[in-house]
Amino acid sequence: MDFATMMTLEQHGPDTWVGVGPRYPWGGLYGGQIVAQALRAAAHTVDPAFAVQSLHAYFIRLGDADEPIRFEVDRLRNGRTFVTRRVVARQAVGAILNLDASFQVPEAGPEVQTAVMGDVPSPDELAPGSWSPVFDRRTVDVGGRAGRSTAWFQMAVPIGDDPIVQACALAYLSDDLPTDAVAALHPARVPGSDEYPFFSASLDHAIWFHRPVQADAWHLQAFSCHGLLSSRGLAVGEVFTPAGDHIATVTQEVLLRSRRDLAGS
Repeated sequence: MDFATMMTLEQHGPDTWVGVGPRYPWGGLYGGQIVAQALRAAAHTVDPAFAVQSLHAYFIRLGDADEPIRFEVDRLRNGRTFVTRRVVARQAVGAILNLDASFQVPEAGPEVQTAVMGDVPSPDELAPGSWSPVFDRRTVDVGGRAGRSTAWFQMAVPIGDDPIVQACALAYLSDDLPTDAVAALHPARVPGSDEYPFFSASLDHAIWFHRPVQADAWHLQAFSCHGLLSSRGLAVGEVFTPAGDHIATVTQEVLLRSRRDLAGS
């Protein structure tokens, strides 16, 4: 299933849309897909003059690829320059995701950037390594720095000029890398291995959109884990264009558990 199909939601009554997703290698649904679809559903209730400003999502239950997802939108506020929406994604088991999204009319103002991309190889110098045909990923070697994960991303095919769809694509991509940064701090992680000797799950996810996004062009995501405490680790990431423009900031809290503890979870 391609990204355009995922973003094609069918309206089922007032402020309610239904979408579907493919089956993923690990079973269930990919969190980035549900976040992207929930953002798309929210945007269907917003005037096109408003751009995506931020989103905050909680992953509640594992999704099921064998049934559609129902996205119920609540119009929390309609202001002159900001609007706020809440989306609950549901399946037969109940709510699987809760998302709050804010949209803003673009305003003129100063542009002062302190975030720095750093010196990294270009994507053309790196080998492809994506688990999905939907996007290309080129992982950057971070030299063994603890709690770090960096990679170039782009959607596999052009997705058009709609800024909402481009923002949804970044939301889709932004759920891939945070777990790597958190898992890199786990004592049981085998250096250089892509396999986790423990269970992992995304708990919540947030994105702040600073500049217009072009997710079907190369952009760099650089994450660092701010600490792995008990079973939870927080990853904070910055998203840059190849020219070094800071276009978004992403945070995600990740749950890591020893597999022997799963029976009691």
